[in-house]
Amino acid sequence: MHQQKRQPELVEGNLPVFVFPTELIFYADDQSTHKQVLTLYNPYEFALKFKVLCTTPNKYVVTDAAGAVKPQCCVDIVIRHRDVQSCHYGVKDKFRLQVSEQGQRKTLGRKEVVAILHPSAKEQQKEEEEKRIKEHLTESLFFEQSFQPENRAVSSGPGLLTVFLGVVCVAALMLPTLGDVESLVPLYLYLSVNQKLVAAYVLGLITMAILGT
Repeated sequence: MHQQKRQPELVEGNLPVFVFPTELIFYADDQSTHKQVLTLYNPYEFALKFKVLCTTPNKYVVTDAAGAVKPQCCVDIVIRHRDVQSCHYGVKDKFRLQVSEQGQRKTLGRKEVVAILHPSAKEQQKEEEEKRIKEHLTESLFFEQSFQPENRAVSSGPGLLTVFLGVVCVAALMLPTLGDVESLVPLYLYLSVNQKLVAAYVLGLITMAILGT
C-alpha cells in the first residue's frame, strides 16, 4: 500500500520571508532614489499572499501593497517617497511584509525593511567615511593600549648581547697595549692603540644606548 505523503503543517510566524533589499535609502537631492523597488521571493512549492504595512503610511505610496506570489516566482513592489522634507532626514521608518498561504488567514511569516531619508548621497558618503576613520582610530588606540605594557616590559632594559659587548669592550681596554712593559698577560692578548680606540668607541655607543632605554 502506498501511503500518501502529507505536507507538514506550517507554524504561524516561523516561515522565512525573502526580500531584497533589506533597507531602502532615499536621497533628497536625487529624485531617482525617491522610487524604490522591493522584490519579494517565493521559493516554496505553494502560493503566497502578501501584505505591506508601514509605520508612517502618509509618507509613502506603495504600489500593489497586497497581492499573491506564485510558487518559485517573485514579485516587485514599488515604493515612492512622497514627503521629502528636511524634518524627515535620518528618521528610520519601517515596512513590514506579512505573508500567508493563499486561501489561509494565519500569518506564516513576516519581514521588516527599514527606510531612511538622507539629504545628500555625498554627505552620506562623507559621514560613512568619517565613521570608518573613527572606528579605525578607536581600534588602533585599543591595540596600542593593549600591547604597550608588553612592549615596554620587553624594551625596559638592555639586551644580553648589548651587555656582553660592553663587558668585552671593558676587558679589551684593560688589556695591555703593544709596547708596554712586559706583564703576566700572554703576548697574544696585547692590543694595539687602534684596537683599543675601536673598543672605546663601541663602549661609548653601548653606554648611550643603555642610557637611552
